[in-house]
Amino acid sequence: MKTKIALFTAILTSVAVFSQKQWTLKECVDYAIKNNITVKQNRLNVQLAEKDAEIAKGNFLPDLSASGNSSLNFGSSIGQNGTRVSADNFRLSGSLRSSTTLFNGFRNLNTYKQAKLGIKGSELDLEVIENDITLNVVNTYLNVLFAKENLNVAEVQAEISKKQIERAKAQFEGGAIPKGDLLNVQSTAATDAQNVITQQNNLDLSLLSLSQLLQVSSENFDVAKIEVDTPSVSLLYNSSDVVFNKAMTTRAEIAKAEVSVENADFGIKIAKGAYLPTLSFDASAGSSYQHFFNDAFSNTYLFKQIKDNMGYGLGLSLNIPIFNRFQTKNRVAKSMINKEQSELALENEKLKLQQTIEQAFLDAKAAAKAFEAAQISLEAQQEAFKNAQVSYDYGSMTQFDFDQVRNRLVNAEGAMIRAKYDYVFKTKVLKFYYGESVVD
Repeated sequence: MKTKIALFTAILTSVAVFSQKQWTLKECVDYAIKNNITVKQNRLNVQLAEKDAEIAKGNFLPDLSASGNSSLNFGSSIGQNGTRVSADNFRLSGSLRSSTTLFNGFRNLNTYKQAKLGIKGSELDLEVIENDITLNVVNTYLNVLFAKENLNVAEVQAEISKKQIERAKAQFEGGAIPKGDLLNVQSTAATDAQNVITQQNNLDLSLLSLSQLLQVSSENFDVAKIEVDTPSVSLLYNSSDVVFNKAMTTRAEIAKAEVSVENADFGIKIAKGAYLPTLSFDASAGSSYQHFFNDAFSNTYLFKQIKDNMGYGLGLSLNIPIFNRFQTKNRVAKSMINKEQSELALENEKLKLQQTIEQAFLDAKAAAKAFEAAQISLEAQQEAFKNAQVSYDYGSMTQFDFDQVRNRLVNAEGAMIRAKYDYVFKTKVLKFYYGESVVD
């Protein structure tokens, strides 16, 4: 019984510890990449591409096939003495055949190289998906932290309002303020309490979005806090060109577009290979056995007939294309057009990347300055609130004026929180394109 109680207690403890777990940003990203359905589908695409390469590699090997045939024949034939006799018989034959392509305009070779490129392309597609998911998780994670800080500010303001109600009641009962001032304080407190509920709901929705993105249960789901340093322009890259030039060597989208151009080159070579002759080699071996049911024909043993009837064959086959209704010419022309399209797609990817990075660079620079300005504004509002608190406590400031100062402080805190997380995300986007880790 004691053992069962101890086991039950251990299970409850482990469940409680798990429920209190706070996911780090890295854990969220790693889990999403490992378990996301789209990622799993693209991993299967990589495996399919690997099988395509194995199939293309098999074209270099000779094939080997076996065939057999059996027949039961009825009827008559002319015997050696010139008379018609029954020729009912059973016939069995079998053969082995192997053939291989010795030369076909390098089409097998280029098809294999193209298939190898297909593996690389599928791997790059997978990398693009993983990168997109990473950035999406980072953004959703920061939204949770943003909601947490907003909730914290709302709770602090609600607590201040509660204390003000107690003070206002004492002042009202002592005749220092009219009932209207007390009602105003109570109204402000009710609004602050409602704001706490709103911010709590926003946090719950943000956590739900992240848990759904990770495809885990939202029950007791929570994340760890990220410390944000004070931004500085010197932390940014010197220019968007620096980020763009690095991104050109690291971004999977660019590499995938370059692979598509290489793939188109092999498509042209494969199409042109049809202009060249094809040389094939084949070898065969076979034998047969025949048994007559009429005594007019002599039958020999099975293995003797197989040995006596054994035959072999070797052959070379040369196919020289002369005219095929312009099929090869048009296929070559189409493959060249496909290459031009791939080259234009590559240029388009470069242009899109450059425009995205230029925008991201300006956004990050502006976000850093906005964060600095928001901090300065918050510090000023905090000092103003301290002075207003003193004035209000001594009765030299009205409730209305005090609420105005407090509202400005609340707005400054909200603006600082928004600016901070906007700065964090915008700088992570720049690091993302530069090829640096965005989960640290």
